[in-house]
Amino acid sequence: MPGPVEHLKQLIAMDTTSHRAVTELSAYVASRLESMGFRIERFGSDAKHNLVASVGPIGTDGLVLSGHMDTVPTEGQPWTCDPFKLTERDGNLVGRGTADMKGFLAATLTALEGLDLATLDRELVLIWTHDEEVGCLGSSQLAEQLLADGRPLPKACVIGEPTGFEVLRMHPGHVASEFVFKGAAAHSSRPDLGSNAIEAAADAIVAIRQLAKELETETCFEDLLERPWVAVNTATIQGGSAINIVPDRCVVRLGYRPLPGSDPVDVHNRVRERIASLGLTNVDDRVLRITPSMLTDLSSRTMRLLTPHSPCEHAGAATFATDGGNLAKLGMEPLVFGPGSINVAHQADEFIPRADLERTVGMVQQMVRTQCMSGAHSR
Repeated sequence: MPGPVEHLKQLIAMDTTSHRAVTELSAYVASRLESMGFRIERFGSDAKHNLVASVGPIGTDGLVLSGHMDTVPTEGQPWTCDPFKLTERDGNLVGRGTADMKGFLAATLTALEGLDLATLDRELVLIWTHDEEVGCLGSSQLAEQLLADGRPLPKACVIGEPTGFEVLRMHPGHVASEFVFKGAAAHSSRPDLGSNAIEAAADAIVAIRQLAKELETETCFEDLLERPWVAVNTATIQGGSAINIVPDRCVVRLGYRPLPGSDPVDVHNRVRERIASLGLTNVDDRVLRITPSMLTDLSSRTMRLLTPHSPCEHAGAATFATDGGNLAKLGMEPLVFGPGSINVAHQADEFIPRADLERTVGMVQQMVRTQCMSGAHSR
């Protein structure tokens, strides 16, 4: 039976960068799970689908383990080894996705292969998503589908992102927002005959920067967040077609991170108001994508389940968004908890300590025993 390192070796060899399909990895995982007696469901297209696997009595309130199958790209990064070939160095396992988050997936497979799943008296559900790295798109689609189906799922939910085994109960969301400034083209020798869309966008960007500074004074969750405000990033600007033409179009895209309890489109609306106050009226705007924030109560069942496994006395917060906001829509109480460090995720020579990977196997087994097996429920 493969151990966690062997499983991780197989998973790392499959390039699941977000612009690629997850089919090969999903098939590998599904095959292993089917051999253990899991019921397999796929939601989405062939190339981009979410894998939902369940075992145990249907509809009973057991446990959800979740993670994403996609990774970020490696192009342009100074890797010192093949990112799609697992390499061990000084006790660390190096490769794209080792920490974020194929390590948790590999450890989970190994843990479940070591359990007698026929003895479960509460349902265990695994949710593996696509396109988490580009806006939690897979979990958003899955939440819509399962809500429409009225699908009952366990409340306790562990998302195995790399947290160094710290329990994280909160994170901001992430909203992508677009503003299109429209001007009038003219020959650059007679700019007065046109209207420069880039210059209009530049004025707006200054106003957005001022709003971002003001948002830093509107704080909350000071006990959880290092930066307890809505962070705003002016992310991309595109405009103009030639050096001798007054640009008639300029597109500015923002990313901002709303906190739990706030309206996710509030900042977008405030930017629109600032732009209008400048007298700029020929502007189209839209919200491109909303990844919801997450906040799970300290009294949740998931908290009681994870506390014995964490070296930290108190639950913290993540600065990054996860699938947790979407899964919470399904009535779950998600917490973020897993092996490895977010500090090495997305970087060249990403790694997970071998000891952390192996430790996770036992943790997952204990979670399943506690939450899904007779006589051991944490109620």
